Amino acid sequence: MPSTLREPAAEPPFKKTPNYVQTLARGLDVIRAFDRDRPEMSLSEIAERVGLARAVVRRLLMTLEYLGFVGRRDRLFFLTPRTLELGYRYLASLGLPELAHPLMRALADEVDESCSMSVLDGRDIVYVQRIPVRKVMAVTLTVGARLPAYCASMGRVLLAGQSDAAVAAWLKGRRFPALTPFTLTDPAAIAAEIRRVREQGFARTEQEMELGLCSVAVPVRDGTGCVIAALNVGMPFREGARDWMMEKVLPALRVTSAAITQSWAAAHPARRP
Repeated sequence: MPSTLREPAAEPPFKKTPNYVQTLARGLDVIRAFDRDRPEMSLSEIAERVGLARAVVRRLLMTLEYLGFVGRRDRLFFLTPRTLELGYRYLASLGLPELAHPLMRALADEVDESCSMSVLDGRDIVYVQRIPVRKVMAVTLTVGARLPAYCASMGRVLLAGQSDAAVAAWLKGRRFPALTPFTLTDPAAIAAEIRRVREQGFARTEQEMELGLCSVAVPVRDGTGCVIAALNVGMPFREGARDWMMEKVLPALRVTSAAITQSWAAAHPARRP
C-alpha cells in the first residue's frame, strides 16, 4: 500500500507514447467531473468542464451508461453507485483498513474520540478508515475524503516517512495557503516540522486545519519498518487538550499502531504493501 509523493506533470512524456490510452483517460476525466457541487450535469456542461468536444463526451457518457457507471434523467447525467466499486476495490486490495478496524474501534472507545487512518496521495492525505465518535470538523470526513497534507497531523507523519530529498521535491514551487491564523505556510518551517516529526515519532497539530480542532498522529509501519499509513485521533481544541493528547491519547495511539503493524506483518510475512 504505497503512499506516494509523485504527481503527474501537466504534459507527462508518457502521453506521447503508444502505451497511452487516450480514451481511458478521457473516460476517467468524465467520471471525475462530477462532485458535490455538480452531482448532475448536462452534456454541454460536462464537455465544458473536461475541455472536450460534445461528440466525444457523448460517446464516453453512452459507454459509461452502458457499463452502469453513469445514469441519465432527461438531459442530465449523474454517477451511479457502481462507481463506488472503483474505490472499494482499492480498499479491498489494501487489506490494512479492514485489519485495523477492530483495533481502531477499541482505541476510539478507550479515548472517546474519533480515530482515522490515511495514506498519502500527491499533495493530499486520503482517508482509508475512520471510526467517528463525534463530528469535530466542518467538513464531513469519511473513507475517501481528502485533506491537504501540509497542515494535517497524518500528512506530516506520512511526509516524515519519506527522505529529505523527496520532501524537498514535494515542497518545491508549491504554495501553502493559510486555512487558519495558526497554519504553517512557510516551506522552510513546514520542512523543519516534518524533520521534527520524524525525530519524535509523532505529529501534533493545533487549529492549523480548522479553528477549534487539534489532533495527534503516529505512523503505521509494515514488517520492514517502512511507513505505510498514518493513524490519528482528532478532538476539539479546548483547555487541557494538549495535556490530554500527550498523556493519554498519544500512548494509546502508539500501542494501537504497534498492534496494527504486528497484525499486518503476521498476515503478510513476505509482502510489502
